Amino acid sequence: MDGEINEAPSNGLLNEAKLIEREVTIRNLILSKEVTETRRSLVRWLAVSLGLINHGETRQAAIQVFDSLMFFQFHERKDPEVPEMMTYIESAWGEPINEKTLRYHLLQLSKANIVKHAKGKYFLPQPDGGIKYDAEAWISHYFNSEITPIREKLITAVRELKSR
Repeated sequence: MDGEINEAPSNGLLNEAKLIEREVTIRNLILSKEVTETRRSLVRWLAVSLGLINHGETRQAAIQVFDSLMFFQFHERKDPEVPEMMTYIESAWGEPINEKTLRYHLLQLSKANIVKHAKGKYFLPQPDGGIKYDAEAWISHYFNSEITPIREKLITAVRELKSR
């Protein structure tokens, strides 16, 4: 079976690096009044909370790309193409973004299961049968798809530990 380790090494330690399927970072940040005052601070708060950037990160490109996705998905209710995101970022952030940089950050968001793409359009994954462009459905789906499998493995490990 994939991901299964059949025997422990002679020193009794597992190679944890081989066991990592993927890493998920979720941060529990205070949602203060200052955070809710501007769109930029809300987008940044979401990006830090979802582990898309580290706190104190000064580079803006990742936040700009995430912001463009949030704008098109929840305000415009559409799946944007790269040129539309570039136009939005230049307009909303007052500076152009290089297409290569934009695509790099879209790839990183895809690796984090935040964004999907098909036929040149980018979108936030929604649950089957879910309402497209619904922010609550999207975040619930994200947590269910990313956190629930980890939770289930933790429960299994604790049960195994209890029986030994």
